[in-house]
Amino acid sequence: MGDEPIRVFFHTSDLPFAQIIGRALGPEFELRATEGSSLQGGRAHLGWCDAVLLDLRPFEAGGQPEQAAFELMNEIRQSDAAPPLIAMLGADNHPLIRQAIANGAYDAVASPPDMVELRFVLRRAYRSRQMEKELSLLRSRQQSIGAFGDFIVSTEPMQQVFALARKVAACDVTVLITGETGTGKELLSRAIHQLSPRSAGPLVAFSCANLPETLIEDELFGHEKGAFTGATAIRRGRFEAADQGTLFLDEIGDLALGLQAKLLRVLQQRSFERLGSNTPVSANIRLLCATHRNLEEMVQQGKFRSDLYYRLNVVEIHIPPLRERRDGIAGLAQHFLMRFAKEFNKSVCRISPLALRALEEHGWPGNVRELENVVQRAVVMTDGPAIELWHLPKPLHDGFEEHQAPSHSYDEELREFKRRLILRTLRDCAGSKAEAARRLGIARGYLHRLINQLQIETEESGPLDDADDEPDNPLQVM
Repeated sequence: MGDEPIRVFFHTSDLPFAQIIGRALGPEFELRATEGSSLQGGRAHLGWCDAVLLDLRPFEAGGQPEQAAFELMNEIRQSDAAPPLIAMLGADNHPLIRQAIANGAYDAVASPPDMVELRFVLRRAYRSRQMEKELSLLRSRQQSIGAFGDFIVSTEPMQQVFALARKVAACDVTVLITGETGTGKELLSRAIHQLSPRSAGPLVAFSCANLPETLIEDELFGHEKGAFTGATAIRRGRFEAADQGTLFLDEIGDLALGLQAKLLRVLQQRSFERLGSNTPVSANIRLLCATHRNLEEMVQQGKFRSDLYYRLNVVEIHIPPLRERRDGIAGLAQHFLMRFAKEFNKSVCRISPLALRALEEHGWPGNVRELENVVQRAVVMTDGPAIELWHLPKPLHDGFEEHQAPSHSYDEELREFKRRLILRTLRDCAGSKAEAARRLGIARGYLHRLINQLQIETEESGPLDDADDEPDNPLQVM
């Protein structure tokens, strides 16, 4: 959650009681209350709030008053805002609690409420509402270009990724998402959650990167009051917060060996203990994990437990880096362009051919995240209808300026195309000429001659292995 408090609308017949609840909730929440048997004067708050707390104690007498309670609930649920509704009832009124939930209440709490429980329920309701908003936004983006969130699935590699994601989403299994930093692993985890039977539950994300082991343990499992110095209250961890939903652990490869053992035990037993407690706590969660590391190599090096690796790697989904799906760069860039143009109220609506060429030939070490930032910057910089070459960062447009005028001959254009193709392939192969020749489908000797002819400077200063009797087999474009 961000810095803004969670906004709660409390409809009750006891305003002094509402004031007590508002003070007890603390600064993380902002509470507004109205009083009466109807929503007269309170409807305006429905569009403002993140959750509704509805006091049904006056309706617990039974008969007609009870029916009036459900009519009040329906009025809230059928409003345009339709925030999640938490019913407040007597602790022993189990039939009415069941009826309230059956009539669409998100949850029910006893009165007077346990404040820890009430905060927890309100936070879950808030997360649920935020996820509903995100899902609505994602659905609105699913247009003819084949987008899901910030993924463009028009390219074959991403179509394969999403075909597998849709297949595993319906099955409650652990998924390991692999790929370089910035490829969109968390976005894919959100897509899997939203397509799964647990979509109505919370999606709780946590990154294991660059945090001390003790802090990660506290974040995941929580602690009891008095568990350590400064533990002044009970704290529920991410596993409890994700109950009935999905827990996404990013950068799982950074998890210390001691915590790997504890995570394995939780996955086996489906329960855990908070810090400072010996009482098992159950959590019904689906686990999604992601990493940019090679966990199989880490297992061989003794840096990652093999038993945990096999338990996490029930299904692996690998997201290819952006440089391996260049056909999708234009669609992604246009998608980001339209989003930021709307956000910044700009009239820009297209990318010039030269700027698009620069985008398509860049190496994108930061993958989709880097592309998003580049397009965002370009939208900020432009005042016209198109993103031009000079709106891009300098590393992207270096070497393109001299080619803006269409004064080159066919031979010059072909030579430049060869040069850029070889440079891009060498960059994608980390400077390995042997690998570049294999990807281009040409002999290494021929690649070596092209490098010399086109005056391409490479990091490999030594000659190629000339014990290479393969015949020249240049690409057709060469």
